[in-house]
Amino acid sequence: MDRRHVVVALAAFVAVWPCSALPQRSAIPFIGYLSSGSPNEREQMIVSFRRGLKEGGYLDGQDVAIEYRWAEGRFDRLPHLADDLVKRKVAVIATSGGASSALAAKAATKTIPIVFLSAADPIKLGLVPSLSRPGGNVTGVTSLPLSLESKRLQTMRELLPGATRVAVLVNPKSPTVQVEIQEIESAALSMGTKIIVVNATSPREFETAFAAIKNERANALFVVTDAMFTTQREHLVELAERYAIPASYSRREFAIEGGLMSYGPDYAEVYRQHGAQTARVLKGAKPAELPVIQAGKLELVVNLKTAKKLGIAISRDFLARADEVIE
Repeated sequence: MDRRHVVVALAAFVAVWPCSALPQRSAIPFIGYLSSGSPNEREQMIVSFRRGLKEGGYLDGQDVAIEYRWAEGRFDRLPHLADDLVKRKVAVIATSGGASSALAAKAATKTIPIVFLSAADPIKLGLVPSLSRPGGNVTGVTSLPLSLESKRLQTMRELLPGATRVAVLVNPKSPTVQVEIQEIESAALSMGTKIIVVNATSPREFETAFAAIKNERANALFVVTDAMFTTQREHLVELAERYAIPASYSRREFAIEGGLMSYGPDYAEVYRQHGAQTARVLKGAKPAELPVIQAGKLELVVNLKTAKKLGIAISRDFLARADEVIE
């Protein structure tokens, strides 16, 4: 029998052989990953998320596959992206990049498990009724301990004791903005600090916001936690340098870019916990009974180079408290 006849015979054999007798690739679960950010600025965080998955027994590309949906800072796209993941019938939806991602996922499905990562109180947001027993199809990780914003304001005042007029940059479209402003204003009152709230809903409004900060004669800037601000951190740090205003941020990445200081969660650890929590759900844990994780580790980062540019003298005691000093 020549080669052509062998091929024809083999094809006929395969056509009539029962499908169950052929080697089948076992199905693996799909995670739908929904974020308001972009893949470039979240790259290291995704590495941490995958590490948490792996620790939970799921190696990306082998035991599980991830379908990413990035809003690229356009929050209006989140509902459509969440609906798309629901249509694809993913096993679980993991959300990051602020409360808006989690709220969009919750609005899209009442059955697919959702594991959020939120920098705000998930109870006040309406994501869960209780941290210990979330109920429904939602659980996750909250990355900001209670009263962090007031602690961050206090830390900034320790670094800048003369900063009695502090501009607070907020995104008025954020679902958590009113809670954040109330907490900051309450803390400022006890410190004898005047708070000047400045709004920016998009990068196009940053220049106007900083002009307002200058006109108000603010001597420090406090940038609240917001996914849009994180995505635009290079732009914000550049403007703070141009206007020569010392600023405090909630994420280490800002200080690395040249921001004066940051005080907030260790986000590499937070994203690892997010991955581990997602792995628990994949293993069969019910979100309704899986307590929301409260991340507790905080890190203080100081950019000494920026402090010198601004003419700010930082005490040895303050530097000794820092988890990282950038020189």
